[in-house]
Parts: sequence; C-alpha cells; structure tokens
Amino acid sequence: MSNKTITIKLTRSVIGCTDKQKATIRGLGLRKINHTKTLENTPAVRGMIKAMIQWIEIVK
Repeated sequence: MSNKTITIKLTRSVIGCTDKQKATIRGLGLRKINHTKTLENTPAVRGMIKAMIQWIEIVK
C-alpha cells in the first residue's frame, strides 16, 4: 500500500447538519470553514470524504 495523502478543505458550515454528519466532519479533523487537513489515502478516509462531498473540497 502506498503512502499517498489527500488534502481536503471544509467549504460549508455544518450548521443544520445531522449529528452523524457533524461527527464525520470531526472525524476527518476539520473544525472551521476553510480549515484544511492532509490525511492518508485509506479506504476509510475516502468513504468519509464521499459521504461529506457536499461540504468539503479536495485540494490539489
């Protein structure tokens, strides 16, 4: 398995999201709007990104 990383950025507020959605955003390590985080490219992280794709952006 390669050690590649993914950088993501929170683009929308989590106000109005369900508790499960807020927990997923926190699980990705994102706290505020425009906060960026670099994570390992694992299936678990990709699944969380896919579930929250409306709120985040993949930074190249």
